[in-house]
Amino acid sequence: MDNNQIQKNVKSAYADIVRRNTKKSILPGIFQCCNPKEIATAIGKKIGYSEEDLKNVPEDSNLGIGCGNPTALASIKKGETILDLGSGAGFDCFLASRETGETGKVIGVDITPEMVTQAKKNAEKANYKNVEFKVGEIENLPVENNSIDLIISNCVINLSNQKEQVFKEAYRVLKPTGRIMISDIILLNDLPDYVKNSVAGHIACLAGAVRKEDYIQAIEKAGFTDISIDKQAAFPIELMMNDPIAEKIVRENNLSEKEIKDITNSIASISIRAKKS
Repeated sequence: MDNNQIQKNVKSAYADIVRRNTKKSILPGIFQCCNPKEIATAIGKKIGYSEEDLKNVPEDSNLGIGCGNPTALASIKKGETILDLGSGAGFDCFLASRETGETGKVIGVDITPEMVTQAKKNAEKANYKNVEFKVGEIENLPVENNSIDLIISNCVINLSNQKEQVFKEAYRVLKPTGRIMISDIILLNDLPDYVKNSVAGHIACLAGAVRKEDYIQAIEKAGFTDISIDKQAAFPIELMMNDPIAEKIVRENNLSEKEIKDITNSIASISIRAKKS
């Protein structure tokens, strides 16, 4: 199966997962004792969101999906226009909207109409006036040139097999003084072929990840400068191993404990920033 076909299958599979999980967490596992809201809150705290962050957003916007908190590191200024790549149900957009205020604007772009619909409902229900959501691909953004001050994204770019194109689009839509603040998954070691070639692996944020040096190179090739990694940490194993998609990979390939550890030790989460030159 070639990369383009995998990417098409990934988008289809992701849309199906969204439809089935909009109202519930997709991470049961050891959290089975808890309700979906408690699960999402526990995961949010694990990846860097504060108690205040989690309380001050629409309750249906936090799906417990992510690998960091890009808004906390972005130094958002009042009046800025912010773009979220892969905005989901709007969680990070709503956090950003508080920081940029009434004079600013937040645009969320997501590939799945179901997610955009849910995000719009959340915004309307909570009366967010400075947030807009659009259906679109992060490789071909429905956003004007030189119109954005800040781009954020949370564990989404790793799902694309056209990362260089994603960053080229980010560069295109940013203002000359614009910047990016991305939380994502990278590889410290290569993954086994059965994961790299797996559609389920892409959805579980595994197979789409690339080596850290390749990720940084994609940012550089797009034209960005002042690239720096703010945080790097081992990807929380309980988050991956309690993802039913990751569990499916383990089950279907009959992985040993050592093989599971080798995979998890190959994955890290990073928060990375850069500027448009």
